[in-house]
Amino acid sequence: MKELIHNDWQEVLAPVFASPTYAKLHEFLKYEYGHYAIHPDMYHIYEAFEWTPFSQVKVVILGQDPYHGPNQAHGLSFSVLPGVQIPPSLRNIYKELQNDLGIEPVSHGYLEKWAKQGVLLLNAVLTVRDGQAYSHQGKGWEALTDLAIKKLSERDKPVIFILWGRAAQSKLNLIDQSKNVVLMSAHPSPLSASRGFFGSKPFSKTNAALVAMGETPIDWQLPKTVAGLQDAR
Repeated sequence: MKELIHNDWQEVLAPVFASPTYAKLHEFLKYEYGHYAIHPDMYHIYEAFEWTPFSQVKVVILGQDPYHGPNQAHGLSFSVLPGVQIPPSLRNIYKELQNDLGIEPVSHGYLEKWAKQGVLLLNAVLTVRDGQAYSHQGKGWEALTDLAIKKLSERDKPVIFILWGRAAQSKLNLIDQSKNVVLMSAHPSPLSASRGFFGSKPFSKTNAALVAMGETPIDWQLPKTVAGLQDAR
């Protein structure tokens, strides 16, 4: 079988890659990428898995599906490419990060530094049609991402799952709460952030849980400059 992810996730997710569900999804994606503008581009679909190997995951931040505007999505939940305007939900995440840990917001939305420290920025669905949110839901991605969540939950080393909003919280049944840490609140979108996301302190709670596990906490401070992108402030 062709290697789709170049680390230990390939073996973890192999049962789905070998399944009829994935074969059907593959055919669907071939058609979609051939006929429509799809995000992210096909070379970045598995970026979250590539940047955060299974054995190195400490934290999961679960999103729903990729951003559906041009040049935004690059395979990580909530993250956008350098030079792209910061989406409203991510602005609110930065606001809560500042309230929680006193970290000043940066002028980009590129979350690579979090991913490289063991924060798996995972969407439940990994592709979307341009301008059509949720257009690839129910096409087979959920089998893959549900397995990823389940396998992380079963791992010897516990994981902190951050579930913002109802869609993320619908995955709670996949997580063994007796051995993993689950942090839940409202979604950071402008529609719901003031209903329980602001003030939820997910970043300090995550780091406190990591320290209690004997793990190194996450440095949530993003670099001011990314890939030549100058901080405008």
